[in-house]
Amino acid sequence: MPELPEVETVVRGLRNILPGWRVTSVEGVIPVEIVGKSIHVVRRYGKLIILNFADGMLFIHLGMTGQLTLSRESGPYTRGRILTDQGALRFDDIRKFGKVFWALDYPKRGPDPLELSVEEFASIISRRRGGVKALLLNQDVLRGVGNIYADEILFRARIHPAAIAADLSNSRLARLHASMLAVLEEAIAAGGSSISDYISATGERGTFQEQHRVYGKAGAACPDCSRVLVRMLVSQRGTTYCEHCQRR
Repeated sequence: MPELPEVETVVRGLRNILPGWRVTSVEGVIPVEIVGKSIHVVRRYGKLIILNFADGMLFIHLGMTGQLTLSRESGPYTRGRILTDQGALRFDDIRKFGKVFWALDYPKRGPDPLELSVEEFASIISRRRGGVKALLLNQDVLRGVGNIYADEILFRARIHPAAIAADLSNSRLARLHASMLAVLEEAIAAGGSSISDYISATGERGTFQEQHRVYGKAGAACPDCSRVLVRMLVSQRGTTYCEHCQRR
């Protein structure tokens, strides 16, 4: 599923192109409310791509296999198109878990992890008794982090996925915050992780999957200590970690 770095990559690819384009028609799952209106701003809200108009917002959630590209032609998995006076956007979604909707306000979500100071982050996490990975995945706590980056963040911070958040010391919370920022920013710089269907708005694959240290690598050697990486379930998501390097 495209997470914060992948969505940010798509948004950056569209941010300087779409403003000023006026929608002439829509097809498929694209709401008709945007016809005749001009795009003002393109932004990200967690895992959501937003096209801002003068009187509302079009939200696009890519789901597990969604793609939003600058393309006029339809493809075999095209679920909708936005046709404008200057070009077209195509929304493809093989597994049909993506969503497109019109709204006047933002849906309720937690803060963006890239906008939090270490003090703000520690205040949010330290108040909760849940496991730390489950909290990172909870969009009401933080918006944008998913399974890939939660595993990578926790490995870099050397924290067990099931460690109780409220029990983490200030130094471990600071390390978790620093690891979160570093992983997300490095992934954005690499154009995200293209594990299956994800591509940028211009059709390019990301390369951060080449830098994954633990995600999806259960049974392989830990890159730090060479012990075997193990797998567990957290919030019904497969979770890979090192029992030696990541302590509760």
